[in-house]
Amino acid sequence: MKGLARSYVWWPSMDADITEWVGRCQPCQESRSDPPTAPVREWERPQGPWSRIHIDFAGPFHGQTFMVVVDAFSKWLEIKLMKATTTDATIRELRQLFATHGLPDILVSDNGPQFTATQFEGYLAGLGIRHVLSAPFHPASNGQAERFVRSAKEALSRLSPGDWQERVDKFLIAQHSTPCTATGRSPAELLMGRKLRGILNRLNPNYSPEVFKGGGEET
Repeated sequence: MKGLARSYVWWPSMDADITEWVGRCQPCQESRSDPPTAPVREWERPQGPWSRIHIDFAGPFHGQTFMVVVDAFSKWLEIKLMKATTTDATIRELRQLFATHGLPDILVSDNGPQFTATQFEGYLAGLGIRHVLSAPFHPASNGQAERFVRSAKEALSRLSPGDWQERVDKFLIAQHSTPCTATGRSPAELLMGRKLRGILNRLNPNYSPEVFKGGGEET
């Protein structure tokens, strides 16, 4: 949050004010992760974005279940509301993600039945994606990317009922835009090579949206 604020604004005692504000924020305190209780297993850093992704399911929270995917290089999160968690449903969502971001080299999951099904293994093998199974029930021992998955699941558990897609979208735009303490840059910068334009951009006095000026009538 401090890194994001520094990118757009400044005022005296800004860091202290943000720390104090977060300390008073009940949802922030409820969603923050506990320190890992086991030694952290660090994966080898991927060579580039969307090379290794980690996938897990979160929920049900208030009757909603989510698929959480994190790119190990950029820490970019994808969260999908799931009506079902079958192998077919999982493959359907992954197909959409791959259409947007391309194919990863490695997909990491736990030993859930969706991920160990012959159909799922065959789908990944057909795309040339290596499937790695991580130890279940021990997210603190499985490395930084799994900690991001866990943090996303904890944040989702704190969301109040209502328009779930709207809440997830707001959470994701904040996550994609905020510099990560592990990388010093936002997930969008590392995955897409640019900062996302958001409401804070409008605070810049030099901000001027592009205006399309047509030349002639349409035919």
